[in-house]
Amino acid sequence: MSEDIAALTQLIEPEVKALGFDLVRVKLFGAGDERTLQIMAERRDTRQLVIEDCAAISRRLSDVFDEVDPIEEAYRLEVSSPGIDRPLTRLHDFSDWAGFEARITVHEAVEGRKTLKGRLMRLEGETIFFQDAKLGDVTIEYPNVDGAKLVLTDALISATMPLSSQGADDIETEE
Repeated sequence: MSEDIAALTQLIEPEVKALGFDLVRVKLFGAGDERTLQIMAERRDTRQLVIEDCAAISRRLSDVFDEVDPIEEAYRLEVSSPGIDRPLTRLHDFSDWAGFEARITVHEAVEGRKTLKGRLMRLEGETIFFQDAKLGDVTIEYPNVDGAKLVLTDALISATMPLSSQGADDIETEE
C-alpha cells in the first residue's frame, strides 16, 4: 500500500473538523476488492455519532476524494463512531479515559511484557501511568504505544450511555 496514513489524515481531519467533529482514527486495511478506508469520528460534546453524522461525514469526504483521489486502488469508505470499547489513538485519550480498563500493546516490552491489561490511572506529559493486572503500577511512554483500546466493562457501559434510546422499543426479535 503506497498510501500514507499521515497524508490521508491531513486531508481528512480538516473536513471532519469543519463539520464540528473530532477525528479519532484513520485506518486503511484489506486488499483488492476488500480494501477499506475506515474513518472514526465523534462529536466533541457527546463522544458519539448518530447515523446522520456518519452520512454527513461520508458525503463530505466523498466530495473531497472525487476531486483529490488520494487512494489509487478501489476501496470502500467506512465512517463510524469509535464505539464503547474504543481505540485510544490520541494522547489526550489516555487522560480522558483515566479510571477505565484498557488493553495496551507496546513496541518495546514494559517489564518483559508487550501487552498490558489493566486500569488507566493518569497521564503526565507523554507518560501514561497504568495499573497492570499482573505487573501492578507501571509507566508507559506514549511513543512506545503500538495500539490501545478500552475494555468493555459495566463501568464503561454506564459511562457511555447512548444519546437516545428512541426506537429501542420498536426492535422486533424473531423467536
